[in-house]
Amino acid sequence: MSQDADLLLTRANIATLDPAMDGYGIIQEAALLMREGRIAWLGPQSELPAINPDVKTMDCQGQWLLPGYIDCHTHLVFAGNRADEFEQRLQGVSYADIARRGGGIRRTMSATRQASEAELLVLALKRAKALLEQGVTCVEIKSGYGLDLNTELKMLRVARQVQAHLPFTVRTTFLGAHALPPEYHDNADGYIDLVCNEMLPAIQAEQLADAVDVFCENIGFTLTQTRRVFEAASQLGLPVKLHAEQLSNLGGSELAASFNALSVDHIEFLDEAGIRAIAGSGTVATLLPGAFYYLRESQKPPIELLRKHAVPMALATDFNPGSSPICNLPLMLNMACTLFALTPVEALKGVTINAARALGLDDSLGSLSPGKQADILLLDIEHPNQLAYQVGINPVQKRWHAGKYTNMSLLY
Repeated sequence: MSQDADLLLTRANIATLDPAMDGYGIIQEAALLMREGRIAWLGPQSELPAINPDVKTMDCQGQWLLPGYIDCHTHLVFAGNRADEFEQRLQGVSYADIARRGGGIRRTMSATRQASEAELLVLALKRAKALLEQGVTCVEIKSGYGLDLNTELKMLRVARQVQAHLPFTVRTTFLGAHALPPEYHDNADGYIDLVCNEMLPAIQAEQLADAVDVFCENIGFTLTQTRRVFEAASQLGLPVKLHAEQLSNLGGSELAASFNALSVDHIEFLDEAGIRAIAGSGTVATLLPGAFYYLRESQKPPIELLRKHAVPMALATDFNPGSSPICNLPLMLNMACTLFALTPVEALKGVTINAARALGLDDSLGSLSPGKQADILLLDIEHPNQLAYQVGINPVQKRWHAGKYTNMSLLY
């Protein structure tokens, strides 16, 4: 029986990143069929089934096909910048001290509250386009720079609009429990009341969030306060994620595991008890080397223990105005290898299949296999290990999102 397809890609090498295959999941001298936005077939070209002779065909000339990259932890929607705080840190002031003086997240909060929805959208689209050029086809966008109901709603509406303007899959995360706003100075429990009783119901009523996150840290929120947010999210049917163990070990990852969290992120101070907990819950460990680098941290994530307990490791930019103003996901591949000693294949899985898991999307994104959404990159490389090795030369030749070719020149 013949098969009809929207596009047939021939003479390709494929790195499927399929977890059912070893390593990169390489298929050489391969072909791939796209139909109605999904992958209909892929495999050795010599095994290609009968195809409608009128189907559009593209010769890949030996270049590589990979799944689109996924940036599973970003803060793309915000106003203002904190370049002066970067300068302060270089003069010896710590990130925590800046936060305690009213800088950091609160500084961005003020600028974001003052910005209009239209202004925030312009800024977010500029950042998102940079990720598009790098091969990102799916991005998570958090709120958390409003810290009041109206601004948190505004941020999440802007995040939803990014998908309407650009060929991205966007997942939105409500991070209202990011920091204490000045209105609740010395009243963290009162602010958590606001998050749980007013913000979350309003956000869910507009279907603006796909998940809920909390900054559980000694300069953020306690385990008890985090649990309250998680319980409120769970009652609304929303999955949870957690900023955990970045600056200290409060046991946040174990709490997150008890709620079957999608991911715990940062985790430099995560211990083996926490690792056992997330291994048992299927929670992904998301590594953020940009923040580690930018804050000049020395405590590395426990990579060997994560390997020992077979915890999937994702990678993301953590793009934000304070601790990781780095809008470059391919750079994270190299940083993860050089700073954290990941292997190139671990790093690449971190921005594909494991990043999809961190968003609860691994059934449809993150690897190349029949039935999955056709988010595909054509790359001018000799081998996939080159992607973690080389920085600054963009190998992306073509990009498809849900089977549709992205003409970048039309986006500017």
